Amino acid sequence: MFVSNTWGQLYEPVEWSTSINKIGDNDFELITNATIESGWHLYSQHVPEDGPIPTTFYFEELEGRFELVGETQEEEGHTILDPVFEMEIKYFEDAVQFKQRIKTLSTINVVNAFVEFMVCDDEKCLPPTEVELVFELTDEVEHQNQEEKFANETENSIKEEVIPNSDKTKNQGLFTIFFIAFLSGFAALLTPCVFPMIPLTVSFFTKQSQNKAAGIRNAIFYGLSIIVIYVLLGTAVTAIFGADSLNALATNIWFNLIFFLLLVIFAVSFLGAFEINLPSSWANKIDEQSFKRGGLVGIFFMALALAIVSFSCTGPIVGTLLVEAASKGGIAPVVGMLGFSLAIALPFALFAAFPGWLNSLPKSGGWLNTVKVVLGFLELALALKFLSQADLVLQLQLLEREVFIAIWIAIFGALTLYLFGKIQLPHDSPITHISVGRLGLGLLTLSFTIYLIPGMWGAPLNLISAFPPPLEYSESPYGVGNSNGTGSAILGTDLELPNGGHLLAPHNILTFNDYDKGLAYAKKVNKPVMIDFTGWACVNCRKMEQNVWPKPKVLDILKNKIVLVSLYVDDKRSLPANEVTESQLRPGKKLKYIGQKWSELQTIRYKANSQPFYVLMNHDEQNLIDPIAYTPDVDEYYDWLVQGIDNFNMNTAN
Repeated sequence: MFVSNTWGQLYEPVEWSTSINKIGDNDFELITNATIESGWHLYSQHVPEDGPIPTTFYFEELEGRFELVGETQEEEGHTILDPVFEMEIKYFEDAVQFKQRIKTLSTINVVNAFVEFMVCDDEKCLPPTEVELVFELTDEVEHQNQEEKFANETENSIKEEVIPNSDKTKNQGLFTIFFIAFLSGFAALLTPCVFPMIPLTVSFFTKQSQNKAAGIRNAIFYGLSIIVIYVLLGTAVTAIFGADSLNALATNIWFNLIFFLLLVIFAVSFLGAFEINLPSSWANKIDEQSFKRGGLVGIFFMALALAIVSFSCTGPIVGTLLVEAASKGGIAPVVGMLGFSLAIALPFALFAAFPGWLNSLPKSGGWLNTVKVVLGFLELALALKFLSQADLVLQLQLLEREVFIAIWIAIFGALTLYLFGKIQLPHDSPITHISVGRLGLGLLTLSFTIYLIPGMWGAPLNLISAFPPPLEYSESPYGVGNSNGTGSAILGTDLELPNGGHLLAPHNILTFNDYDKGLAYAKKVNKPVMIDFTGWACVNCRKMEQNVWPKPKVLDILKNKIVLVSLYVDDKRSLPANEVTESQLRPGKKLKYIGQKWSELQTIRYKANSQPFYVLMNHDEQNLIDPIAYTPDVDEYYDWLVQGIDNFNMNTAN
């Protein structure tokens, strides 16, 4: 038996207050404070196109009375890569302050404004909301005192709540960076520039040291020197660009394009077109210093010489790691270099402690160049991610999902042919046979290439969902060569879609975005109506559509047993002139947008304002069952649908 949850609830998670700061005789700073309930977040003024609704301030500029100076300033906030929108999005938690400077041109006591904003929590999003703001330009001292008090409270709140939460998220991200960098360091070990150095270096320490303990000590210091050198590199990158600005640069269109070009250059270098080398004079001078100085200082210069000599192999990997770490911001480049250098340094220390292990190492040979080439193909595939991000932000439709997947199929298909010996590159040794390891890796890449192919026809490709553009960003949301232009796929006939209906990609669900047209069609086909209060910027709405609706038993109901009416509460298209009416919730205000109309319908009729919000009703617009909100449990959602439809059938029979 389905048990419904509480649905009649209005949320008001943001409280707004205003104050002013008098800067000069005619200069004022209008300050807007937003206090946000725990668990909710308010979006920034600046979000990418096709993202959530940004916070926007509208000031009632009285001609000849005052003028705005610059743009409204906001605090730093948090920036995350949203998995649904596939873009970097900035938001605020707990409290945030906005500031707008104005210059008065004549005597004025009050400035009127309003703010439009959108808030979400982990389960739901609220529709765009407008709140009026009033700034009193008198009693500056009192307002300033209030502002200082609020600032102190905000600072304490941030210290107590925001920073710990932020640190937890950052720590998780830093651990991921460290782990990936550590694995990359081991990959770098298996390149022609580094691997042969292991026995040579360890042999040098064991022979030059007076006893085994001294050899171990020197080798450990050598490993620590490698770590220090690479960590200093990560520290320098962070210091030059700034810990916070790295993240901003990484999300910038031009820097995404620069990162793309860098990775392509690194990849082409690994494939053998050329080598990226530091000046040989650097290595000679460093090597000379290692012999001149001797002792621990000399060992440090030996480690520096290794870093320079092996740069043609380690440079592209280090560069890629720094690019990826930069997208995380903060000290991520330092953490990345720590993980990378630790993996490089460990073998030298371990083999110095146990020289007998050297006999178990495979001999150098052509397999080292194979590792280098494989890394080149992987760098080429990764580079495409940055080009895709730039294309998504600009909405140029140049690198749509099908094109992205086709390029990946070509890259990994070529890698498969290379591993099977069908392609040879400049520095490869003649292949007389294929080793078991190479064959296994070839079969793995072949399997992955075959796995990618259905993505051309609309398969979700969950294993790589973080890399290609979303399904909606496609030449055809249904896959190549499948436009689903008529309603026959869901209606079972050759008839065109009904008036106001369209197919919701990629599930082929007949959907209406107009309440009256959807209700009229439901009466015609004698099916119940499911109203889906949703939003373009609603994260959990997309989760329901991607994870719950495609399940066979749910999808069968949505396609065949109900009429779906999806009402977007954040639709910013203007209402037709004959539909513009006065708001019942805010007397004196007009409903100007389609989304405002549906948002007010949800609030007045159902006493709720969060999305997603689902209503099953009959043709008399009466509920068949209590509405529900975000319900990720498939069985629970299915039971709700079945019970509502059963109630409709019982009422119809009576």
